[in-house]
Amino acid sequence: MPGFLDPIAGFGTTFAAMFKKPITEQYPEQKRPPAPGYHGRHQLNRHPDGLEKCIGCELCAWACPADAIFVEAADNTDTERYSPGERYGRVYQINYLRCIGCGLCVEACPTRALTMTSDYEMADDNRADLIYDRSRLLAPLQPGTEAPPHAMYPGTTDEDYYRGLVPGADSEGAPEQ
Repeated sequence: MPGFLDPIAGFGTTFAAMFKKPITEQYPEQKRPPAPGYHGRHQLNRHPDGLEKCIGCELCAWACPADAIFVEAADNTDTERYSPGERYGRVYQINYLRCIGCGLCVEACPTRALTMTSDYEMADDNRADLIYDRSRLLAPLQPGTEAPPHAMYPGTTDEDYYRGLVPGADSEGAPEQ
């Protein structure tokens, strides 16, 4: 077969695709749900009474292979209590410019304070806005729940919190200050 037809044969794929209907995703207007188990934005969870689950142990930061997490712990006091333990994560930052979404930080968390949501819309035109701090990572308060700092639920210990035996905000007797 003559070699001068070889370049023309390469256009066969292009010619066949010209008459097919294009496959276009209408992304901003029609959002498809992510696949089950998708690792999106992180979230710092709360106990049912509003106290934070993060105890400032920094295990998530140690487990992160991309060094995207920074945690600085502080001690809880009787007048200012953010978590049921001795400490809480006073400074908590995740740098999404470095995060690779592996989920090792979630596996390392002993209190299940850090989880990953299915939120994937985090694009920004400013690099500084892609470093999420504690206020942007904390789960929203449930209706009727008091924002920390406040005392632990009356009659409970920090062990009750870790076992999940704390009533929610809709239970009788709201948490006292």
